[in-house]
Amino acid sequence: MTYRAPLDDFSFLLDHVVGFEQVAATELFSDATPDLTTAILSEAGKLCEDVLAPLQRVGDEKGAVLENGVVRTPPGFAEGYRAIAQGGWIGMSASPDAGGMGLPQTLTMAVNEMMSAACLSLQLNPLMTQGQIEALDNHASEELKAIYLPKLISGEWHGTMNLTEPQAGSDVGALRTKAQANGDGSYAITGQKIFISWADTDFVENTCHLVLARLPDGAPGTRGISLFMVPKFIPDANGLPGKRNNLKVVSLEHKMGLHGSPTAVMEYSAATGWLVGAPHQGMRAMFTMMNNARLGVGIQGIGQAEGAFQKALSYALERKQGRVPVENGTGTIIDHADVRRMLAAMKADTYAARSIALSCAVAIDMAHATGDEGWRARAAFLTPIAKAFGTDIGCEVAHLGVQVHGGMGYIEESGAPQFSRDVRVTAIYEGTNGIQAMDLVARKMMDRGDAAFRLLDEVEATAEAARGKLPELASDVWDAAETLRETTEWLVSQGDLNERFAGAVPYLRAFARVLGGHFHLKSALANPDARLPLAAFYIQRLLPEHASLLAQARQGAKGVYAVTPDDLARR
Repeated sequence: MTYRAPLDDFSFLLDHVVGFEQVAATELFSDATPDLTTAILSEAGKLCEDVLAPLQRVGDEKGAVLENGVVRTPPGFAEGYRAIAQGGWIGMSASPDAGGMGLPQTLTMAVNEMMSAACLSLQLNPLMTQGQIEALDNHASEELKAIYLPKLISGEWHGTMNLTEPQAGSDVGALRTKAQANGDGSYAITGQKIFISWADTDFVENTCHLVLARLPDGAPGTRGISLFMVPKFIPDANGLPGKRNNLKVVSLEHKMGLHGSPTAVMEYSAATGWLVGAPHQGMRAMFTMMNNARLGVGIQGIGQAEGAFQKALSYALERKQGRVPVENGTGTIIDHADVRRMLAAMKADTYAARSIALSCAVAIDMAHATGDEGWRARAAFLTPIAKAFGTDIGCEVAHLGVQVHGGMGYIEESGAPQFSRDVRVTAIYEGTNGIQAMDLVARKMMDRGDAAFRLLDEVEATAEAARGKLPELASDVWDAAETLRETTEWLVSQGDLNERFAGAVPYLRAFARVLGGHFHLKSALANPDARLPLAAFYIQRLLPEHASLLAQARQGAKGVYAVTPDDLARR
């Protein structure tokens, strides 16, 4: 079975679960009517099924290579990219003033999930460009916007993000790349960057690098960092690619997965760049791109989960092995209880993660359309959860997909291992999931937990509304929310951030578990005939994990540091 876009799930979630009707009711997004939404999702689904999905295996087997300083992409990737660009999918949410569609981020995220499931290596390219478009739109000068935004939105050019250096990974403030004023409004950028996704291609006219660097008067750490646009080809007076800039791809990384996506070491040798935003405010501008990308990466994980699930389901419906215990069943391994359990867990967790991510996107759209700080706080709070849970679930579902295949899951030709290899990096890049959890319990709790408590109020309101029709499931969700509320109260009372950090990962996971129960319960209320079985599976079998997670979160840091380096090294 090849990939099939989960259009029914998207439509149901948008119509009944995540509140998309509020987005469509705003003046800014009034064009996002049900008919237009259906048409967009349907057309994107066809693109993913017919054009992108066939590139999944060839991207893995052929990979991107560096030949004489030129990046060569896998066969078919150029045609696939052109289909994405010509369809207008890159600039879906970009401003119509620069050639975009001006559609809600919620729809862009739904489309990106389908693309991620079909061919993650290729989808990573437009994702990076979308983040760059948002950063430029919010922080660049009008002159830079006029030059770059139309080309990026059309897909004629594409964008990258250059943060990491050999000695500066998560600690971005340790970067050494320098910027020196040229005296004509431009700057000379010198330094090396690593792990640069889609640093070059052979199918676009220009590659536009957003590069973090430090001016001579920049203070140490992140406060002294500036952001620069450094194109591969310097635009001429007509805005067309002109002189080659002083930058190059030094090498491509040999990666565990995502072979079709070139990840490069980049060298800048007094390359010409232009300041984006104010001097020394580069992290502010870059965080705009990073926050966009964090939700986008969560969506990538969910897309990979969907793809891995579909492949495992197809195999389970065909593979005959052993005596099945179900009368009048299929006669295949899907009739075995453990295989059915794995598949149900895969689907239930994918649905929960998708619900959280789309709810986050709705909050982003509402904040943009209304300017309301409550929506902005909700979006900020949900972003690390959507990123970390979406990618964790992507990894776990891909792992289960291999298990469902049994011995064939260890054979590359089955296609199952590729999902595990490709998705693994999503839990690492755009801020590791540990960093997402630390952000959740620190920066996102600066409001003393207000955004968290408001979400929990919604969860408990849904549970109360469900008590009449689904009393047992409603009680389970309400109790879980109360336990999470108590732990959140404990968390915000801890003045020492390290006490929070020690339990940050289990706390984030527990919050996601409870939100998953909430969205599954809402789904079962809206359509019990179709949605109740999966909701009951999630709430009764997966939601209980929250209790042990919250017990860990409340332990603080003492027990972690009681295990000394000597203890860890002892043989």
